[in-house]
Amino acid sequence: MKQPSPAAATPPSVPSALLRPALLVPAALLALYLVWGSTYLAIRIAVASWPPFLLAAVRFLGAGIALYAFLRWRGMAAPTPRQWRNCAWSGALLLGLGNGLVCYAEQDVASGLAAVAVASMPLFAAVFGGLYGKWPHRGEWLGLAVGFAGVVILNFGGGMAGAPLGALALVVAAAAWAFGSIWSQQRDMPAPAMNTAAQMLTAGVMLLVFAFAIGERWPSAAPAAAHLALLYLAVFGSIVGFSAYLYVLGHVRPALATSYAYVNPPVAVLIGAWLGGETVHGSDLVAMAVILAGVAIIALTRSATVTVPATPSSPAGALPAAPETGRR
Repeated sequence: MKQPSPAAATPPSVPSALLRPALLVPAALLALYLVWGSTYLAIRIAVASWPPFLLAAVRFLGAGIALYAFLRWRGMAAPTPRQWRNCAWSGALLLGLGNGLVCYAEQDVASGLAAVAVASMPLFAAVFGGLYGKWPHRGEWLGLAVGFAGVVILNFGGGMAGAPLGALALVVAAAAWAFGSIWSQQRDMPAPAMNTAAQMLTAGVMLLVFAFAIGERWPSAAPAAAHLALLYLAVFGSIVGFSAYLYVLGHVRPALATSYAYVNPPVAVLIGAWLGGETVHGSDLVAMAVILAGVAIIALTRSATVTVPATPSSPAGALPAAPETGRR
């Protein structure tokens, strides 16, 4: 029998398959760093013309419908009635309060400072974990103390001092996002991609009802920049960012996949100052460094005690937290 040649024994697609992750992982990480870091400025541009809660509603309804239709077309099962109910509650916390209040706050707060405030989310998550018997360890308590000191510095100095309602909204947004992430881990939820689509759909409907109930209306003469910012948030902030995150999560260690949580705040500050003309005070930079130090202490402590570390999320990027496995 004729033996295959060495060239024929190796499928032609193998080299490209080996190179693909090496090329796509850095590209996906770069997308997470830049896209999710830039969503804060996009929100700031959009809320200059769009009412904040209506902006969030249109964004999530558009992205949710597109993602849900695509997943169903690919054959993914629809959520069960119980899963739809759980997604609605989780979406109300993560996207309704979490992202809706970020949009509200950015009417008065610079986009970079909003990103810094949102970076405190893992601090709240560590506290809320105690509700389910996962109290912080000694190292995590240290991280909490350091991180919350940064939150105090941020809220009582620099650019946040003149916007008390915006500062409060951002703290509530981070807390709601953290509680929603912890709560959803204890519930029956669909597969991650369908989970995100269902949460965006349900939260979008709730935000739309709430927006109209408080008197928000469609902008009559919004400039093209506002509409482009909304389109950017829906397509890149939600769909592209989510796809990049799932790809990275499946190809690298969780610590690297979630590194965007530390990169997004300084990226948002730089983009806001560069493209948005925002002013950054010295105390704001100090607060950012202190908050990120506290989050890093918690992450390092958890990585030494759990199989898979917690996955922080971005209320501006608007993606529900990935389910944790192997927790203590």
